[in-house]
Amino acid sequence: MFEAVLFDLDGTFADTAPDLAAALNRLRSDLGLAALPAARLRSLTSQGVRGMLKAGLDMQPGDPDYAEFHDRFLLYYSQDICVGTTVFPGIDELLGGFERRGSPWGIITNKAQRFTLPLLNQLGYAKRAACVVSGDSARRAKPAAQPMQLACALISREPARCLYVGDDLRDIQAGRAVGMATVAVRYGYLGDGAPIEAWGADHLVDDAREIAALAGIY
Repeated sequence: MFEAVLFDLDGTFADTAPDLAAALNRLRSDLGLAALPAARLRSLTSQGVRGMLKAGLDMQPGDPDYAEFHDRFLLYYSQDICVGTTVFPGIDELLGGFERRGSPWGIITNKAQRFTLPLLNQLGYAKRAACVVSGDSARRAKPAAQPMQLACALISREPARCLYVGDDLRDIQAGRAVGMATVAVRYGYLGDGAPIEAWGADHLVDDAREIAALAGIY
């Protein structure tokens, strides 16, 4: 039985794709371009601003206007950070099970703290989380081991006693780097790289409710 469960945020804990897509489409509107369907952008959401700007504006770091549009994207996102965002089905039920058992749960994300904490506050989970480790909380972000080590220190648990849940290869790599058991969620964004079956996760799930059995809740 695991003593703690830790989650990636975007694409694992919360479906943030609608608000990230809306920020990108505001940029496109500034340029006189038509909005893109959110479904077309969904799989790239876990790649952050870089992935969104590449998909929506064919813009990459090093391009002349990249820094301006990067900052404007984040401004637009911060203004409407929790309009269409919701937690994935089964997450709230799952957290209730952890809390009734007295097991801590937390968030480890590459999202910057200035977005992570307001989002979790608006969703109503910030005070319930035993730890929130953002992309700028540790010296390096996932797939490096430092965020995972920091989270374990904050909740006073050994990595081997923790379960880490994510929807991106970097999540699995980071969890494995410290000896955590890992869960990859098929309902997440998954990106456009190697298939989820090739990531090397200890477990694959189709629904958040399946994590309860892995964690020894039910």
